[in-house]
Amino acid sequence: MHHGLPQKLRPGTACKMLGISKATLLRWEQTKPGFEKPSRPSPRVTLYDRDKLLAFLEAHTAPEGKAA
Repeated sequence: MHHGLPQKLRPGTACKMLGISKATLLRWEQTKPGFEKPSRPSPRVTLYDRDKLLAFLEAHTAPEGKAA
């Protein structure tokens, strides 16, 4: 497990892990190519895959000292 987080994350936990707001998370889901869509096991439950979020963040984060 990564930093003690479960594999499937609710939106609030995903936002804390990524350091973004819920509005940004929703915007990324709708507009960023390659951003993994969450699963919705019920109308009131949305789950994001931790490893896929981390992979997306890593792929879209510029190395230190370089512009994105």
